[in-house]
Amino acid sequence: MFTNKTVLDRRLPCVHRYLSLPIPDNTTQCMYVWIDGTGEHVRAKTKTVDFIPKSPSELPIWNFDGSSTGQAEGSNSDVYLYPVALYRDPFRLGNNKLVLCETLQAQPQARRLMTLGPTDASRHTPCLGDHASSKREVLIKRKDVRWADPTSGIYLTLRACALHTNFRHTCKEVMDKAAEQHPWFGMEQEYTLLDSDQHPFGWPKNGFPGPQGPYYCGVGASKVYARDVVESHYRACLYAGVMIAGTNAEVMPSQWEFQVGPAEGIRMGDDLWMGRFLLHRVAEDFGINVSLDPKPIPGDWNGAGCHTNFSTLAMREKGGITHIEKAIEKLGSNHAHHIKMYDPNEGRDNSRRLTGRHETSSIHDFSAGVANRGASIRIPRQVAEEGYGYLEDRRPSSNCDPYRVTEAIVRTTCLD
Repeated sequence: MFTNKTVLDRRLPCVHRYLSLPIPDNTTQCMYVWIDGTGEHVRAKTKTVDFIPKSPSELPIWNFDGSSTGQAEGSNSDVYLYPVALYRDPFRLGNNKLVLCETLQAQPQARRLMTLGPTDASRHTPCLGDHASSKREVLIKRKDVRWADPTSGIYLTLRACALHTNFRHTCKEVMDKAAEQHPWFGMEQEYTLLDSDQHPFGWPKNGFPGPQGPYYCGVGASKVYARDVVESHYRACLYAGVMIAGTNAEVMPSQWEFQVGPAEGIRMGDDLWMGRFLLHRVAEDFGINVSLDPKPIPGDWNGAGCHTNFSTLAMREKGGITHIEKAIEKLGSNHAHHIKMYDPNEGRDNSRRLTGRHETSSIHDFSAGVANRGASIRIPRQVAEEGYGYLEDRRPSSNCDPYRVTEAIVRTTCLD
């Protein structure tokens, strides 16, 4: 029988043969990664640069066809990729990099600021000047950048604003404003592994596995499926520099979770998005699909969330329970707004999950409790006993944008 596994068994040794070929010194493959128009999925493409980047500010600004990703019209399709975070590449290894990018919509205005001679022009790729000088000026509401066109030898000034799908931009502003409060996050990313037919991996093709119970943190071939994917993803995150904290099998079979954090400020969103990219990319090598749908299987099966643990410095210090309780009161007063921020469809996705059953609260009500996994906000028992620590917001869906979630929490609890 010819299966996906047969193809993979034949393909992977061939790929390894080519990936082990040496490349020229100071040549780096940089895979640019960005969030597409769905607000849930990532895209990626690779650029060769003739140096080894040490920070994202050294890398060229690039572009892509936004009309093919749901982010622009065909008549004005160029969307710019603005590097913001750099990670080691666990697939290509060596000095190669993964580059997390913001997406910017720009209207280039040609101005003959400098005309390059043929020799100078040939040294430039479409980028922000020279990588060594890193002449990028980042403004609060707009980014002004210089872009050298090697074909015309003309510098262009790009006045670019954040794309409508770019929620990192405002999240970074909020995190900077709250920096003195040192907001920490830990996010628990649940996901479901699917076979090529979009059926949960390992489930009977014409039926269902046994009822939930033995699968959570399970061990054994009858209780967990695709542990090799999970372990490979874990190691890829550690290699890349993602702050992965752990992983476990979840309540529904073929459902898993990985945790990222504790991370301060904007790094929470950056690392979770890169962790998601790595998950999809690793699963691709195994011929398995990843679903972040918050309720992938209807019926008596747990949904998938992205529980978000949060604290400020004041909460983590002695007597911090008072600050935790004040934060919970503010979160309750803004429940409807947070529900809109906690999935990419303003609560419509989460409404299938937050039913008051399967370890969730009702989407319509706000609640809080100690060690209560049926509440909107859980205060861990250890935190209640010690009088300081953190809170867990259990409302975000598995397909949430961590930038929107963390921004909403900090706005409500730290800035309002």
